[in-house]
Amino acid sequence: MNKLKERVLQATEIAKECPENLQTICFEILLKHLLGPSIEEKAPPEKPEQKDQEEAKGGPESIVEETAMKQDDLLDSDVHVKTRRFLDKNALTLENLNQLFYKEESKILPLYDDLKTTMTSESQVRITFLQCLQSAIQSGEFETTVESVRTEAKIRKCYDKNNWANNYTNNAALFDFEKYSKNVKTIKLSDQGKTELANLIKELQ
Repeated sequence: MNKLKERVLQATEIAKECPENLQTICFEILLKHLLGPSIEEKAPPEKPEQKDQEEAKGGPESIVEETAMKQDDLLDSDVHVKTRRFLDKNALTLENLNQLFYKEESKILPLYDDLKTTMTSESQVRITFLQCLQSAIQSGEFETTVESVRTEAKIRKCYDKNNWANNYTNNAALFDFEKYSKNVKTIKLSDQGKTELANLIKELQ
């Protein structure tokens, strides 16, 4: 305690020699500098095994485990009634959905990675189908936005700018428009599109 008082007084005396407008800042800096060693001296040495345990907590395995713990299977209560009807109509089950999606807190996120096609036109349609399904799980509406599909297509490196509109127009029967145009911002599945989506779900299992 006496050493602490001495150091505080020492910092005060030195700070007084500084210009008045800098005395407070100077005092704080000096105090941190002078008290630093005393704090370190009082700290108990860290045991090697303790350090190893602390490092292990932030290791790759714990990160994977923590992420996995946040991933939950979809429950019936997570699926909109319209989507449950879609599953029943096409001889699909909740397990089929859990092969493609998982729940993290309140979000529905994709598990699939491979679209099982190398054609850019088919990839564009399949991305649209799966995004519509992802939306329908919670909302019951089989729809997505053009920009969302475009973004994913670019990430998957299957974006064909020159044939983007044609790919949709050539598959117009699967969607809620007769012909694709730049004015189309949201895409919904037609009844035929939902049937094709059901076939895709089975293919990706």
